[in-house]
Amino acid sequence: MKIALTIAGSDSGGGAGIQADLKTFQQFGVFGTSVIVALTAQNTVGVRAVETVSEAMVGEQLTALAEDLPPDALKTGMLADVALVRLVAKAVRENGWTPLVVDPVMIATSGDRLLSVDAEQVIRDRLLPLATLVTPNLDEASLLTGLKVRDVAQMERAGMLMLDMGAAAVLMKGGHLQDDVIVDLLVTPDGTRQFSHPRIHSTSTHGTGCTLSAAITAGLASGRTLEAAVEAALDYVVQAIANAPGLGAGHGPVNHLF
Repeated sequence: MKIALTIAGSDSGGGAGIQADLKTFQQFGVFGTSVIVALTAQNTVGVRAVETVSEAMVGEQLTALAEDLPPDALKTGMLADVALVRLVAKAVRENGWTPLVVDPVMIATSGDRLLSVDAEQVIRDRLLPLATLVTPNLDEASLLTGLKVRDVAQMERAGMLMLDMGAAAVLMKGGHLQDDVIVDLLVTPDGTRQFSHPRIHSTSTHGTGCTLSAAITAGLASGRTLEAAVEAALDYVVQAIANAPGLGAGHGPVNHLF
């Protein structure tokens, strides 16, 4: 059985973060391991509190997995602050862990900030050059590139700029577009592929970014090509939203078990 690793924060509401990643890994038939870098007190309505895990403890988690359960693919999610971004990037580089999917989690679906402002530059400098794939939404792409990203043409421009920053490929997520058809762009040095699907009007969108990046990671761990892993992951998320359980009073979770 292949191993997929998630390095991210814990979501007490179960819809995003480590919890969403492990559920997704299970659905894709890979064994999930985790490094928890932050604890969040949150539900479908919002984030009540965030507490980062000590650098020493994060380092010990990374070392434990490197010694005994090295991943066949891995992803990063919420990394909280500068010190943890640097620590994680160093571990990925020194252990030679690849392929790496970077989900640059900066702002929760509820609008709460999950990454310190000064950590954005460190992600650009230290983590993007290690990434097999980066999966930003429009807001995250704007923060990473400094560009206004509000339509498909701007998405492609931002994706190309992130390639220049060192990422091997970029999946520009179009969920924040205002159209009835959602367009996602896979931008690589060989060109751009467009994925489209009708918008599902639902409030059950909590953790969609985490779930998508975890599904891609699982696909890569299983030996799928990047394009095949992205296509399967996008289909999984669409179905998970369409069959969401309708939990909570705010942005509810998707159905990871569909």
